[in-house]
Amino acid sequence: MWRYLKRVLIGKPLKTLDEGQTHLTKFKALAMLSSDAISSVAYGPEQITTVLVTLSAAAIWYSIPIAAVVLVLLLAITLSYQQIIHAYPSGGGAYVVATRNWGSNGGLFAGGSLLVDYMLTVAVSTTSGVEAITSAVPALYKFSIPIGIVIVLLIMFMNLRGMSESANFLTIPVYFFVIMMIVMVVWGGYNIATGHIHYRAIVDYGTPVSGMSFVLLIRAFSAGSSSLTGVEAVSNAVPNFNKPKEKNASTTLAIMSAILAFFFIAVIFFSFYLGVVPNSRTTILSQMAAQIFGGHGLGFYLLQLSTAMILAVAANTGFSAFPILAFNMAKDKYMPHAFMDRGDRLGYSNGIISLAIGAIILILIFHGQTNMLIPLYAVGVFVPFTLSQSGMIIHWFREREGFWLGKAFINLVGALISFVLVICLFWQHFANVWPYLIIMPLLLWMFHSIHRHYVKVAAQLRVAEKTKVQLHDYDGATVIVLVGNVTRVTRGAINYARSIGDYVIAMHVSFDENPGKEHKTANEFKAEYPDVRFVDIHSSYRSIAKPTLRFVDVIAKRAEARNYSTTVLVPQFIPKHPWQLALHNQTSVRLRALLNSRENIIVASYNYHLQE
Repeated sequence: MWRYLKRVLIGKPLKTLDEGQTHLTKFKALAMLSSDAISSVAYGPEQITTVLVTLSAAAIWYSIPIAAVVLVLLLAITLSYQQIIHAYPSGGGAYVVATRNWGSNGGLFAGGSLLVDYMLTVAVSTTSGVEAITSAVPALYKFSIPIGIVIVLLIMFMNLRGMSESANFLTIPVYFFVIMMIVMVVWGGYNIATGHIHYRAIVDYGTPVSGMSFVLLIRAFSAGSSSLTGVEAVSNAVPNFNKPKEKNASTTLAIMSAILAFFFIAVIFFSFYLGVVPNSRTTILSQMAAQIFGGHGLGFYLLQLSTAMILAVAANTGFSAFPILAFNMAKDKYMPHAFMDRGDRLGYSNGIISLAIGAIILILIFHGQTNMLIPLYAVGVFVPFTLSQSGMIIHWFREREGFWLGKAFINLVGALISFVLVICLFWQHFANVWPYLIIMPLLLWMFHSIHRHYVKVAAQLRVAEKTKVQLHDYDGATVIVLVGNVTRVTRGAINYARSIGDYVIAMHVSFDENPGKEHKTANEFKAEYPDVRFVDIHSSYRSIAKPTLRFVDVIAKRAEARNYSTTVLVPQFIPKHPWQLALHNQTSVRLRALLNSRENIIVASYNYHLQE
């Protein structure tokens, strides 16, 4: 049953040689990797005005120069990541750059930040999409968290179906949003030019506002910079592009940044020109659309629909980047090797599922409130930005290729602005970002613990060159068969034990409650197998595990003295249908787990398959 359900949800397995078919064209890659960045115009500009109106609605005009500085940072980051794409085409983005230039700890700091950030990407994008839905349909507001969780699960299953299929699906919401934004901007510009929309700014541009401070400007700038999240996703996913990979990835990044810059400044301009003031229930994009399209007509609802769709699928950027980053870190032995395994559809399924679980937990912890997530989200982005761009400065001074001084200067500008933003985020939003100071040390400890484990395992398993491996030569084998009742399973297990062992012992654990039954079991066994030693271990407690372990330890010690190996054979029957396992106790599973703790004992299973 599970196989059929899996086939329906995920699709039929792909051959390993079909991997090339899962690579992305620029058209598909733009839809798959830019949804996070482009969708951020739905909440990034609003974050700027939300901060400014805490002083006064008249301060909204300051959003225009703040937006200009955000675009300067976007340009620096875009140029920097284009350099990273060509310098490190294997993917991994900030993690790989920081590792190569700052060492393993720098790479782990960048990688850990991005792993958390991608979970926040999914959570923020999903909660923002839910806010767009509830802005259009207020009756759904009380169901915000369940709707968000359902969206995350749907995107997870979409990604488990494979990169190419998810890219095909994403082209609809992403390009629908791009088209609707262009229509709104063009229609709004036409209405302004023809006088159908009048100037409604609360105050004119440049009007002094009492109480405005540098601190507030910095706070607004740091909040608005959340729109730059997702820019690094293309550099992480270079291996997923069609050839020539670096060129296609670089072009996709440039197109994505150009679209983001155009929409960002357009939203800032219209919100100022139309005098839009943010409120808790209706987004500024929704208010702008209502004014530009002349009320809640077709244009308004189409824009709201496209906004909700792209915000919901913007989480896919995290699903595209997280598994590849986890793969790179697992390859370096800092993450579990399970993240290197590909699923039936040739995607890194364990990374996809882990990301979905993490995002759902964040949605529940923060009660689906986007504003509470964004500052921590921004920190997780700009710490890797700072490390990767400063790392590229080291790279250029080491390589000294081409116009390296100019490239290093671009990275320097991006690194300085990113570093200032990190400081400002901690300074102005400490109440929201303090968990970062706890999460990162825990992640670094986890990464190093995983790495130490793998190093120790490799050292113990490695066969050194020119070293003869000494294997223990046994003179015989002792086999202990665990017996519950005398059944066909017991018969098969005893026959198998005789074929591999020189000395076979059957062991049974009896209890106080029914001594007659236990004598019956012993008599049945001796009648069936008179030549096999039968040992009945009596227990005054309802425990099979401890008596079994004590007996096995004693026999193993005696076997070792005779230079015999010790094998414990655990008989079990296997039902025809997997669901039937739930109808039977799992004693054999528990016993095997307990016996596996003994290094001088071999644990084996004898399986008897039922036909009905």
